[in-house]
Amino acid sequence: MAPFDSPSIVLSGFRERAEALHVQGDRLYVGTATGNLHVYSIDDSTSEGEAIASLVETKKSLTRRSIEQLGFIKDINSLIVLSEGLPTLFPIPNFAPPTPLAKAKGALSFAVHSSVQDIMPEAGPQSGDGQFAKAIPTMVTQVIIGCRRKVVIYTWRDGETQEVQEAVLPHSPRAIVFLDNDNVCFAYSPTEYAVFSIAKLTTVEVTTPVTASTSMGTFSGLTGYMTLGLGAKAKPGLIRLNDTEALIVKDNQGFIVGAEGKQTRTNTIDWPSPPEEIAFVSPYIFSILPPGTVPVSVAGSTHMSASATQPSTFPSHVVQIRSSISNLPPQTIPFPFGTAISISPPATATAHCTMRLMTSLPSAKSPLYVVTTPTDRTVAATEGTSIWRIGMKPWGDQLDELVQSGLYSDALSLLDSIDSAVLSDKDERRTPIRALHAVSQFSLGKYDDAINTFLELDLNPAKVVALYPESVSGRLSVPRDSWIPLYGGPATQPEDTTSTSSSDTSKEGKDPIREKLVRNALERSPSPVGSVRQRTKTSFAALLPSGPKDDDAASISSRKGRKPNDDFHRSVETLLRYLTDRRPKVAGALAVVHITPAQSHQIAFLSETSTEDLFALPNLPLSSLTPEQLLRFAQIIDTALFKSYLLTRPTLLGPLCRVSNWCEVSEVEEELRAREKHAELIYLYNGKKMHSKALNLLRQLNENEPDIRDRLQPSISYLQKLGPEHLEQIFESSRWVFGQDRDMAFEIFTSEDVELPRSPVADYLERIDPQLCARFLEYLIDEKGEESQVFHDRLVELYLSMTLTAQKRKDKKIRSIIYAKLLEFINTTHHFSIDRLYGLLSSEDLFEARAILLGRMGKHQHALELYVYKLQDYSKAEEYCKRVYQPGTETSNVFLILLRIYLRPTVKTSSNLLQPALDLISRHSPRLDSVETLQLLPPLVTTQDVQTFLLETLRAPIFDTHVVREIHKARAESVARKLMLLETRRVKVTDSRICPQCHKRIGNSVIAVHAPRGEVTHYQCREAFALKLTELRVR
Repeated sequence: MAPFDSPSIVLSGFRERAEALHVQGDRLYVGTATGNLHVYSIDDSTSEGEAIASLVETKKSLTRRSIEQLGFIKDINSLIVLSEGLPTLFPIPNFAPPTPLAKAKGALSFAVHSSVQDIMPEAGPQSGDGQFAKAIPTMVTQVIIGCRRKVVIYTWRDGETQEVQEAVLPHSPRAIVFLDNDNVCFAYSPTEYAVFSIAKLTTVEVTTPVTASTSMGTFSGLTGYMTLGLGAKAKPGLIRLNDTEALIVKDNQGFIVGAEGKQTRTNTIDWPSPPEEIAFVSPYIFSILPPGTVPVSVAGSTHMSASATQPSTFPSHVVQIRSSISNLPPQTIPFPFGTAISISPPATATAHCTMRLMTSLPSAKSPLYVVTTPTDRTVAATEGTSIWRIGMKPWGDQLDELVQSGLYSDALSLLDSIDSAVLSDKDERRTPIRALHAVSQFSLGKYDDAINTFLELDLNPAKVVALYPESVSGRLSVPRDSWIPLYGGPATQPEDTTSTSSSDTSKEGKDPIREKLVRNALERSPSPVGSVRQRTKTSFAALLPSGPKDDDAASISSRKGRKPNDDFHRSVETLLRYLTDRRPKVAGALAVVHITPAQSHQIAFLSETSTEDLFALPNLPLSSLTPEQLLRFAQIIDTALFKSYLLTRPTLLGPLCRVSNWCEVSEVEEELRAREKHAELIYLYNGKKMHSKALNLLRQLNENEPDIRDRLQPSISYLQKLGPEHLEQIFESSRWVFGQDRDMAFEIFTSEDVELPRSPVADYLERIDPQLCARFLEYLIDEKGEESQVFHDRLVELYLSMTLTAQKRKDKKIRSIIYAKLLEFINTTHHFSIDRLYGLLSSEDLFEARAILLGRMGKHQHALELYVYKLQDYSKAEEYCKRVYQPGTETSNVFLILLRIYLRPTVKTSSNLLQPALDLISRHSPRLDSVETLQLLPPLVTTQDVQTFLLETLRAPIFDTHVVREIHKARAESVARKLMLLETRRVKVTDSRICPQCHKRIGNSVIAVHAPRGEVTHYQCREAFALKLTELRVR
């Protein structure tokens, strides 16, 4: 599809020669060679969609001679007309009175430029009150008029005329275009150009490389001479492209220059011959090429006759449309417009005419007008002049065509040149085109550029990963020919059958390819009618050059010579950069909604979501995604990162597996097994809470180890780290460990890393072996300080049941061990239910246990009776009394109770209990009540048997107490006498008393009294006098 519609005729049969044209609003102003001005109204509302010009009025003889140029000054609502070398202002709509711009006599051309500028007030930047004045937005219109060797500048500010400026020039400007409100480009001749600064009133010559004509061979430089006397004097070609660039024409080449007079782009435009006229409708450059210079193939299929044999060149003028972005022609329109090409030249002279391009507006907006006049005077008199309008197709259609052709770089450049006001969905279109461009770059091996774009666009990571082979992307992988459709592009890509390189560059469409094409065109031998390398098409696919490959295309060829693994490794390294950039950002977005990788086992697996749903995830910033979408992004990223590490950086797999992640296990576990990355796989299982798989793998890996500890320790260590939420898994996986070694298996439940629920563990161990349960309860009580009565009761009951079981099996050794533990436990701990245990004991067995329990219940007599009568263990009975005896309490008579049991038995016994009673009396007489003890003794007991008891009893402590009392009394009286004596000693100080040390009167001074004679000195003299007394005593 061409960017412009076929030219439609606006006005035909115009009997005068149109020399100037201007469109303002819905008015078309046509200036003629006779000085007449025709005003037409343009109606765009016709049913066929074509514009029709209706004559409004004709100003006969507006000027005496030909109207050379027309313009419009909006500030003063006037038409500026250049005729006879003098520009004149004609107010609209009356065109009277005219205002000649007298200072611009001898004018050759002019240009009008309007802009809004911030102008400071004339008083200066600082106002009278000391405050800085603000700049005022002002509409400024500038008209620069090129005269003979000078330039005149007229300026209006908000419609008010300003002072006229003049500047002398080295040559006369014959064409003028504004770059911005300060810089203007002049054309002195078809080969001489300059850039003029309005602020400095200086010019800079435009310098370009020496041209190498490709159209007229050796005679290309004789163009001016060949046209002498033929009425076809060459015109300078100059148009404005944007605020910083202009296009100048030298021979058959176009150069893009800037405000400094230098080329701003290294590539140039090559026409098959020097263009007769050029114009600009952003972003396209129009040129009129003479007959016989453009190959027929350039026109494309739009104007081709399928049945006719194509001539080599067009026999008539051709309007060629080039993109200022790529410098290549997407459309060529031969004259006559809208007719098929015939085998031979036209029978009539209609095709032989003069053509002129006239831009409708200075802002370079569509549409463009073409004026055609037959060269034959008879035909011209009959048919007259025709005015055609070339309208641009919608921007959206042009962009779609570029995308269809795979020219994503050109589509982006075109999009940048379009104003948002005329393309409402400009921003919405940019993202998918940039994404397609990045895919094209990726396919060409420009991985870094592609990944940078993916990062900027916040693309769905599923689509990014899908560009990689299955070893990286898994089930997300798509074939290369499906990449573009995956990113919203066309299902099939058009290919250029005439050139190998065009099919490659169609995916990229970047300017360097076209630059190389132009450079090669300069180096080729001249061709008067163009060559195959200069061919174009009518659609946007014409932007694909068929010349030699540039650096990008060459890189494709070089890639063919490299090892595939080099490109693959480089692409995966670039993917790692993408994934490591996305990973923390996605994790941060999930953290905002309180989702962490530690919860990954609670989330549906990535494999449960279809690839269609994954590719359908939106391309939005992370903050705009739902938690479900963020989770899918995290799973895709971590799975791809895992596979990339597996292929390029296997040493990083361990750290990745050891931290919480969102990796899809089913995608990588087989590859890890194949590469024997068992440790990483176990870490991954652990992170995903797949403990059964991890434990089974540990068991398989170590089952052939000869050492039992080496065989079991890995599984034990793994189980020790599992928390209470995996209790059932611990129970299930520990059974085989118990079957191997119970002592080692018991370590699973005594780990310091985690705390398991104690009751379920005890139940589980009891089912395996009550001794394991008892061991676990002992561990809880002894090492963990468990004080719960539940566990104490359970342990003591286990002891009891194991004792009875061993007793039934007649296993005396086990019984004695367990029974000893039972006795020690009930004798030392206070956290079990005594009554409950006592109720479980049989009255016919375990007497010592019953005795301890009775004692714990305060029933000491019953306890001692069991020791004496049932166990007949008198030493334990005596030890019991020692343990519970407390003077001054209810247990202070426990020895007497035991003595009574000995001497007054309540049951029949054959044992002689007198001797144990006498031994008790002899050893513990101080703890026995003397009177009651004597009363309990049988009559036949001799004094000799209780001698020790009697001595202790009869020994009275009264004497000793009296002596001590008298000594204390005597001591107290002695101290009282000394105190009385000291209190009676005193000294008298009178007014006449003299200090024996300084021999001065003491008076009211502070004194010191010296022992033993009572000398009185001043306080400050005390030390000297005391020293003197000491010396006297020594003598």
